[in-house]
Amino acid sequence: MNTYEEKLSLLSEMIAFAKIDGEVHEREYRFLSIVAEQLRVETTAFKELFKHPAPKKVLKTEHERILQFYRLALLMQADGVLHSNEQKAIREMGINMGLSPFAMKSVLVEMQRSPTGLIDPEVLLALFRAQQN
Repeated sequence: MNTYEEKLSLLSEMIAFAKIDGEVHEREYRFLSIVAEQLRVETTAFKELFKHPAPKKVLKTEHERILQFYRLALLMQADGVLHSNEQKAIREMGINMGLSPFAMKSVLVEMQRSPTGLIDPEVLLALFRAQQN
C-alpha cells in the first residue's frame, strides 16, 4: 500500500463487504479496526469511512490484490456465519481484481480446512502461482 488514499480505499471496500449481510457484526468491526491499525489509519478516519466511503483506488500489483482478497476472505469468516451473498460478492470482487477464479476457490477451500481459518502466506501465494502455469 503506497498512499494514505489507497489505504482508505482498501478499508472502504472491506467495510462495504462487511455490510453485505445487512450489518457489521462486532467481530467484523474488531477485525476491520485491527486492519486499520496495521495500515496506520487514525481511528476517527476509520470510523468516518462507515458513513462516507473513500474513493475507489485500483490496487496496482498482483501481490496487493492477492493480499486484499485474503483480507476479505478473513473478514468473511470473522462473524462465524458464511452468507451466500458474501460468497458471491467475494468471487465477483476477486474477478474484478483480475484474480484467477480457480486460485480464489483453492484459497477458500484451504481456509476452511485450516482449524484457525488462516493459511501460511507462502501457501497463499503458491495457490495463485499454480494457476498461472
